[in-house]
Amino acid sequence: MTLPLAIGLVAATVVLSPLLVRVMDRKAGYPVAVLLFAAAAVLGSKLTSVMEGDALEWSRQWANDVLGSGTSVAFALRADGLGIFFALLALVIGGVVMCYSAAYLPEKEGNTSFYTIMTAFTLSVLLLVLANDVVLLFIAWELVSIASFMLIARSGSSGEAGSYRTLILTFFGGLTLLAALALAAVNAGTTSLEGILQSDVWRHNPTVTTTVAVLVALSAFTKAAQFPFHFWLPEAMAAATPVSAFLHAAAVVKAGVYVLLRFSSIFADVTAWNVLLTATGLFTALMSAVFAITKTDLKHLTAYSTVSHLGWIVAAIGIGTPLALAAALTHTLAHALFKSSLFMLIGVVDHEAGSRDMRRLGKLYDKMPFTFVSTVVAAASMAAIPPLFGFISKESILSAFEDSAYGTLLLIVGGIAAFLTFVYSAKIVFGAFVDGPKDMTGVHEAPVALWLPAALPGLMSAVVPFGLMLIDAPLSSAVRSITGEDYHSHLALFHGVNAPFIVSMAVLVAGVLFVIFARHTVFERAENKELLPFNGNEVLGGIGRGSTRFGRQLGAVADGFNPSRHLFPVLLLVVLLGFSTLLFTDGVDGVPLAPRADGIDVWWDLIPFAIIAVSVVGLITTRSRLASTVLVGTTGVGMSLQMLMLGAPDVALTQILVESLTVVVMMVVLRYQPRIFPETPRRRKVLAGIFAVLTGFVAFLGVYTLLGRHERSDLAMWYLTEGGKVTGADNIVAVIIVEFRGFDTLGELSVLGMAAVVIAAVTQSMPRHMFEAGTRPRPFGQSQFNSLPLRKAAAMVAPVLLVLSIIIFFRGHNAPGGGFVAALVMATAFALNYLSRGADAYVVGQLTPIKLAAWGIIIAISSGFLGLIEGGFMYAIHGEIAGQHLTTSLIFDFGIYLAVLGMVTQAINALGGYLRPGTEIRNLDYTRDEPDNPLPNVPEPEHPENAVKSHPEPINPADDPQPVSTKEQ
Repeated sequence: MTLPLAIGLVAATVVLSPLLVRVMDRKAGYPVAVLLFAAAAVLGSKLTSVMEGDALEWSRQWANDVLGSGTSVAFALRADGLGIFFALLALVIGGVVMCYSAAYLPEKEGNTSFYTIMTAFTLSVLLLVLANDVVLLFIAWELVSIASFMLIARSGSSGEAGSYRTLILTFFGGLTLLAALALAAVNAGTTSLEGILQSDVWRHNPTVTTTVAVLVALSAFTKAAQFPFHFWLPEAMAAATPVSAFLHAAAVVKAGVYVLLRFSSIFADVTAWNVLLTATGLFTALMSAVFAITKTDLKHLTAYSTVSHLGWIVAAIGIGTPLALAAALTHTLAHALFKSSLFMLIGVVDHEAGSRDMRRLGKLYDKMPFTFVSTVVAAASMAAIPPLFGFISKESILSAFEDSAYGTLLLIVGGIAAFLTFVYSAKIVFGAFVDGPKDMTGVHEAPVALWLPAALPGLMSAVVPFGLMLIDAPLSSAVRSITGEDYHSHLALFHGVNAPFIVSMAVLVAGVLFVIFARHTVFERAENKELLPFNGNEVLGGIGRGSTRFGRQLGAVADGFNPSRHLFPVLLLVVLLGFSTLLFTDGVDGVPLAPRADGIDVWWDLIPFAIIAVSVVGLITTRSRLASTVLVGTTGVGMSLQMLMLGAPDVALTQILVESLTVVVMMVVLRYQPRIFPETPRRRKVLAGIFAVLTGFVAFLGVYTLLGRHERSDLAMWYLTEGGKVTGADNIVAVIIVEFRGFDTLGELSVLGMAAVVIAAVTQSMPRHMFEAGTRPRPFGQSQFNSLPLRKAAAMVAPVLLVLSIIIFFRGHNAPGGGFVAALVMATAFALNYLSRGADAYVVGQLTPIKLAAWGIIIAISSGFLGLIEGGFMYAIHGEIAGQHLTTSLIFDFGIYLAVLGMVTQAINALGGYLRPGTEIRNLDYTRDEPDNPLPNVPEPEHPENAVKSHPEPINPADDPQPVSTKEQ
């Protein structure tokens, strides 16, 4: 249970963060850090056994038979050498960042959102690196993208553009990763990550292998900020410094590195993989190093340096040898130490000096000596100055380059990139602490609680070289978990005079000479210089604008309010398919159709048919919108009656309630429409009539020909004969919905929730036009008196509907009913309540529908996790309490209940609510509709919600500038 305990500790930080912030404010970072360190200790306690090859595993079945042949999806975790390496890295660096945040963050300024999202982010990263199922891996990958977007966006307007660019690019990587994982799972016949990596398909199908390799590489490039996706990372610098330190040193960017390392075992011999990673990595390293030198903002400079070092790591992974993979892991660790420290130390400078722009800083080395020394150590490690850990990791990568097929070329390029690294490392130190022009009088050293957590990771770069033997074993274990081959790491400060050492010494000498003689000139001339005629942001913006134009051109095809414009192409295809089938086929494969089963055609089916036919004829002939709405309702009554006569009371009850509520919503909308439809040209009527008859004829032939000519399917018979035994239920319809096909229902539930959100968004963002003359309910007019009988009836019926709703909900397992239809019954009570008002009003609070829909979806999803107790997500657990058969699917059904109720009440509120968008209570004119009977002095309400009860329909003159018509008066 090691893995569940570690995951549980991190999950606890997510749950407890809001409470801790409420009690401790920014100092909540300390207990959060303790929990993260505790999770690291739990994993670390098993590090020895993992290094010996005993990977930690934990799994619970999630879904069955997703790929056929019994394949299942599992919530599977596995901590082998590679997974535990990245997990410990994220937890330890995350804990240090949380300690730093406790001293860095301002008090009482959004700290709840910071800690909640940061801890959720840490949990997502942990799930990603420990996932042993590609479904879980992809979900964690997307959660990392969402969390990083939210952390950047929470910085306000300064982070808005960067957050969106980050989201776009990383979600593009999510799409390519989804395609890659889908191809891998289908071809390997399993969603298990371990099973995919061990599959023989990669050796026998080079086309699939190359395709998946390229897709995985592109996905990782978006997270690891490799060209051409590199520009999101500097843009993300708008986020708070702790966010930058964690995202760009141990989290998002390392997620891309992890995926490349994890899949390198099956792609190590794929030429496209090797060339793509090596070339892209080195080009990114060189390009970003040059860009870093031009920056004067310390965070932007450090961000580009991150991109550059990630290029080093990606290039090493592209080499693909065990030595290169060990070098990539070594540099990943070194980079996490010195880069997280640099980000936080820059935050310390910004916190104390009030700026991170080198042009606004001065000599700080004597004002902030501890911060200065710590920055020098971290920057020196980044510049690969011996004997620091950064020197050892860079030497490892140069050795991997030398060991490759193009060793000399790669060493030359690596040497140039190393020199540029030395240059921008020196710029950080001298630009922040030595060469600045400003007088920094009054600046002093930061408190120990601020600079010490920031300095610790970087200072470890000076300590680690004296304990390299302690790192060899974890590195060896990580490489073995990737390649499956025996490998032993031998890190050392000095391996003798060889090509990598000569390159390093040459870079060191050239770097020192540059700092002494050329830094002022080069830094001054390169200051914020644009090296290219365009940048990635402009390219992405151009793609966005082009996509918008293209989308508008496509949308113009369907742009119009005439429904025939949308329906005609679809129905035309139906007609063509029907007649081509009728004229050019003879049965199925030459075999005549089977005869229709006995008892299907009965004369009393003509009753609902007559109701529907009369209603449709009335719809065709009337021009009244009101009459049309009523006739739509009677058509639904005929359909409901047909379903009832077919022996489907569940469906019939659902249908009649849906029809009733739909009519109410349509009536609300009709108030904004003219009384009658516009006159239709005769020629159009004739053509539409002919086409409608043809469509109806084809539909009739399809139903008559295809239905009722065979017995029930094997699946249907299994549901009828075995479903009740499995579930202990008699209502097989409800059981299919909430148990056997619960995933389908969960998807439909999400659609309902989104419908509520869309209704709210559309109705609140679009201005409402003035009412059609004579259709506005007056707040103190005749409509109030007309509604009195219905008001009394609603008062008596509402309690009955409430009780019926509860009964129908609980009986749905064994009799007609269930959460969906029970919610519709309750929604009918709300509709009656609205109709009895006699004027516009909310039936529930303005935000209540959204809360109902949201909680419904949350409860439904949460109930699915209970099934993991029995081995599968959404598996229904059955039992008896007090002699009553109960099931966890009842909780899922309750989620359906809330979501449906939220969607319906949102529709009534949004379309029948009394306030138009932008209306303020103090501007409302209550006398507009009653010129002959002006109201007495009406006091201005203190709160808008109070106005709902006192004045059901305030009218805003600005929203309805036209005078009341003579007819209305």
